[in-house]
Amino acid sequence: MEYGLVSAAYISASVLFILSLGGLSNQEKAKRAVWFGIAGMALSVIFTIFSGNSGNFWLLLPMIIAGSIIGYYVAKKVEMTEMPQLVAALHSFVGLAAVFIGFNAQLELALIENFSGNLDDLKGFSKKIANKNATEISIMTVEIFLGVFIGAVTFTGSVVAFGKLSGKIGGKVFKLPGGHGLNLAALICSLGLGLLYFNGSGMWTLILLSILAGFIGWHLIMGIGGADMPVVVSMLNSYSGWAAAAIGFTLGNDLLIVTGALVGSSGAILSYIMCKAMNRHFVSVILGGFGSQPVTQSEIEGEQVAIDADGVATLLNDADEIIIVPGYGMAVAQAQQAVSELTRRLRSKSKTIRFGIHPVAGRLPGHMNVLLAEAKVPYDIVLEMDEINDDFPKTDVVIVIGSNDIVNPAAQEDPDSPIAGMPVLEVWKAKHVIVSKRGQGTGYSGIQNPLFYKENTRMFYGDAKNSLDSLLSKIE
Repeated sequence: MEYGLVSAAYISASVLFILSLGGLSNQEKAKRAVWFGIAGMALSVIFTIFSGNSGNFWLLLPMIIAGSIIGYYVAKKVEMTEMPQLVAALHSFVGLAAVFIGFNAQLELALIENFSGNLDDLKGFSKKIANKNATEISIMTVEIFLGVFIGAVTFTGSVVAFGKLSGKIGGKVFKLPGGHGLNLAALICSLGLGLLYFNGSGMWTLILLSILAGFIGWHLIMGIGGADMPVVVSMLNSYSGWAAAAIGFTLGNDLLIVTGALVGSSGAILSYIMCKAMNRHFVSVILGGFGSQPVTQSEIEGEQVAIDADGVATLLNDADEIIIVPGYGMAVAQAQQAVSELTRRLRSKSKTIRFGIHPVAGRLPGHMNVLLAEAKVPYDIVLEMDEINDDFPKTDVVIVIGSNDIVNPAAQEDPDSPIAGMPVLEVWKAKHVIVSKRGQGTGYSGIQNPLFYKENTRMFYGDAKNSLDSLLSKIE
């Protein structure tokens, strides 16, 4: 296939990826944006395969078919509550691919150095390496080093993130004796191996590098608490992008460089936004809590007052302005359809219903938005925290479904709280607050919430879906 045609396809794919990324910032355009991404990826794969730089189609095509079938099956099977885990797992694949491609590039490089045949007989990547001069080879070794290092960090870090999100690994912070000193030592050793590799030490340095980098990724993410998982997921997304960009430089693939840069930069920006929304230091979170000081939360006085479905129905029937604040508990209970039906019934009674979404609600950025869109909740009544926070004082009833930290007044009232200074949805300023919660536990982050003890708060105990189903029967 002609070089100009492949370049045109790559430019078109890059534009599609940019349109996809831009469209995902708007709920109404998100579905179309996903199709832009699918089209861009299909274009990329097709023109890469048939560009003339690929071979072994007898192995390549069956792998693509098998991977497509597995991907389709997994996507159909995974529930929305498990989407954060799936995203983390997919990041690990990108990291592992970067490591393998780095290994392969080194093997090809060693093969060319010892090749005694006619260089014109070489094809694909081997031919590209053979045409490089000494300076280009030196640059390529740097690209391989970066690809293997970032890829290994991404792989093990993503595996740990998957384990924490799925509950297979505890969400508490874990660090080996020595803490950040171990990470620093591993980094220094990695740089030392890099110098040896640049001076021709060969494959063994890359293998040791991948082991050390894998340890760094594992230890870093193990040292990050469960409450910071939204930041971790988006940051691992960034790591996977930079790993892909490094692969692109190694392979001489312009599209992979562009795509990796898009993913890497957008993931880093999103991570920064998440940290700002949690009042956390970006570097502190990413380095496993480096620089954070232990804090103790003040004791909470009072008791939680329960309410039943009849009481909630009475409050809702008397209310005009209602705001619903969903959290991860709604996802776990699969209650989004019941929430959508409750919204429909209340709106049919000419009541004003809106949703308040915190940037870090759930365990993945945008998690709640996706769940509500899946349940056919109108986009125009789903508002971000900054858009709706000033409206709580004039709201009759707020319904909090499975949220804890994002509605915790301790962020503003208790300087000793672990989340002191974090921007939160100020639900306690409403006339009445109904909290749908399984029990009196502290939730995923383990932080007590004074909201549950306030005079205008009532606790609607039970599984969110079951509680809302019982409520729906009383609101016709």
